[in-house]
Amino acid sequence: QVQVVESGGGLVQPGGSLRLSCAVSGSIFSIAAMGWYRQAPGKQRELVTTITSSGDIYYTDSVKGRFTISRDNAKSTSYLQMNSLKPEDAGVYYCNAGVRASATQTYVANYWGQGTQVTVST
Repeated sequence: QVQVVESGGGLVQPGGSLRLSCAVSGSIFSIAAMGWYRQAPGKQRELVTTITSSGDIYYTDSVKGRFTISRDNAKSTSYLQMNSLKPEDAGVYYCNAGVRASATQTYVANYWGQGTQVTVST
């Protein structure tokens, strides 16, 4: 089994910063892409950013220049540094990880965390 656990959410004022963490544990041979998604109340879940195992990174336009994704492969962990936060960044942030559980598993299975709440408000 694979577990994905996010942490680091909270309440922050506009212009503030937060750092989210996503730890993957369990039966892991390798982790392909890791990504962060967010879902605001009444809206669909949207992709925020992804990072591949080789370090290729994608950001949605609204967070470019403000958010930074990174990963520590040795710790099976991804980080999302969020600066200059805006009220529209608020929502539940979910981590997604593509995992191969063993060397004989040829496909990548996607796993989701439970999410961490980010509130941006005065």
